[in-house]
Amino acid sequence: MRVIVRTFSELCVTVGAVIVLFVGYALFWTGVRADSAMDDQIHDLRDQWARQEPDRPAAAPSTTPPPTPYRNGRPFAIMYIPRLGFTWNKPVLEGTSTATLKKGLGHYAGTARLGGTGNFSVAGHRRTYGDPFKDFPRLRRGDAVVLTDGTTWFTYRIDKGPYKTVPSDIEVIDAVPRKSGYTRPGRYLTLTTCDPEWGHSHRLIVWAHLDSTQPVEAGQPKALRR
Repeated sequence: MRVIVRTFSELCVTVGAVIVLFVGYALFWTGVRADSAMDDQIHDLRDQWARQEPDRPAAAPSTTPPPTPYRNGRPFAIMYIPRLGFTWNKPVLEGTSTATLKKGLGHYAGTARLGGTGNFSVAGHRRTYGDPFKDFPRLRRGDAVVLTDGTTWFTYRIDKGPYKTVPSDIEVIDAVPRKSGYTRPGRYLTLTTCDPEWGHSHRLIVWAHLDSTQPVEAGQPKALRR
């Protein structure tokens, strides 16, 4: 009996140690790696933008060329949300795969382009992998969500949310989301994350409209000035 009790006790200690290590990995190590990955994405983007040659005067083309598609798994913009802190900034990558969301926020493929007509929709982790949307419930109507693609600043203003729904409710990223209150086509933004904080049984949603744009040469938009 003594041997059985001792063996059971040792097993409990071992299982407890494994659980502690797993929690430590989920809470700390994934965050460290994700923060580093996001910093790398932002650094690469800024380096890419800095190397781009300035536009040169040219004759207007007879037709406007189609925009370059976003490359799956690659960053194309940086997002700022002052409500979440003036040091909060995250890269936006194309796609919402598990691997992509470990490196930043993910743009839902098939939704509108940044600043374009339709619904530019973006997902992000609530917890783990850098906790990008940890404070998502703090977002309020009128809050600014600012993005840049290196040439233009896009300032969106939140109209509704956080709205709670289930993962199967894919209508939230429609071109005109039915539950958003919008009734006609426009230039919209949808942000999505998981709920509850450490679960994924539900989703939190905010919707916003494009409020203004300005070239990067004009400096930061008013929403980012302290």
